[in-house]
Amino acid sequence: MDIKRVFIIVLDSVGIGYAPDAADFGDYGANTMKRISASNKFNIPTLLSLGLGNIDGVDYLPTTDTPGAAVARLRELSRGKDTTTGHWEMMGIVSEKPMPTYPEGFPAEVLDEFSRRTGRGVLCNLPYSGTDVIRDYGKAHCDTGDLIVYTSADSVFQIAAHEDHVPVEQLYEYCRIAREILQGEHAVGRVIARPFIGSEGAYKRTENRHDYSLTPPAKTAMDAIGESGLDVISIGKIYDIFSGAGIKESLPTHNNKEGMQTLLEVQKTDFNGLCFANLVDFDMLYGHRQDIDGYAAALTAFDAWLPEFIKGMAEGDVLMITADHGCDPGDVSTDHTREQVPLIIIGENIKKVNLGTRLGFATIGNTAAELLGVDFSAGDAPSLKGEVV
Repeated sequence: MDIKRVFIIVLDSVGIGYAPDAADFGDYGANTMKRISASNKFNIPTLLSLGLGNIDGVDYLPTTDTPGAAVARLRELSRGKDTTTGHWEMMGIVSEKPMPTYPEGFPAEVLDEFSRRTGRGVLCNLPYSGTDVIRDYGKAHCDTGDLIVYTSADSVFQIAAHEDHVPVEQLYEYCRIAREILQGEHAVGRVIARPFIGSEGAYKRTENRHDYSLTPPAKTAMDAIGESGLDVISIGKIYDIFSGAGIKESLPTHNNKEGMQTLLEVQKTDFNGLCFANLVDFDMLYGHRQDIDGYAAALTAFDAWLPEFIKGMAEGDVLMITADHGCDPGDVSTDHTREQVPLIIIGENIKKVNLGTRLGFATIGNTAAELLGVDFSAGDAPSLKGEVV
């Protein structure tokens, strides 16, 4: 059987248990899936029927004797636990050196140049929760016009501004300026626009977030698939994560609901190649905000949607479901967690096998490329085509 289309859906931050090196990242014991499985909002019969509970280490979920998919547990090789690092490794780029982080804020040399080029001062300059930072600095920003600059445990430079005081397009321009400045030793993974609205005591972030990532330093599976003449379609923040590299068509979305609806719409089109989607709400709305019930409800909603997508799959379609890192909503921090991730591979002629634990998220991109008949192998990880088809 010829594979004509591969869909990859990243459930952003849905890790399934701490990695062997989690202690190096301060994450020993973290387990996003186990944490949310204790919630009464957790109900995922579709994923369980596919074999999620059969994956190595997932001993807290029911197993099935008749799984509907091939399943595996993937272990990251890169030295990071952030969105960019995880997605890049999926497509073949292993980051042996972690991207820079700023637990004490950004140095004066960065902020002075940023202020010079934007004409605005800076507030905060500390690691901060995105909702807390607008609560604590929102009024000062509105009063002075200074920009709220903050970071997290990840390699990010985030700029928050009120949409009534700094129009969204102006904020995006400030982010592009920051991206130009943050190169070399200060080449953070992402610069992120964080617009908000509201009044003091009731500030609220909007869905006009925009990420400005580094350009991948090497050829990815998306590049190889596109160069072979096939389509490469991104949904959600995939385009931002890769700075557009290798992507032929980008379909931006603001939340999981839009992402899932867009996946259904793309499924009905006549394309050949790769569709790569990220569903961001798990991480952005629930993981970082330590909302266990909200996280569980979001996975329940995805599980309820999934049968419609599976029913719409054509004979030459393959669906791969995975994650890029963890973000345990019940641990001691609001940060990402160093976890292993699930891989579920679904298709009419995909063997229903348990592939055990595999090293390297690049297994995903390498497998997708080979399934599509494209010669590509990177990231010290194998393709699974020979084991699942």
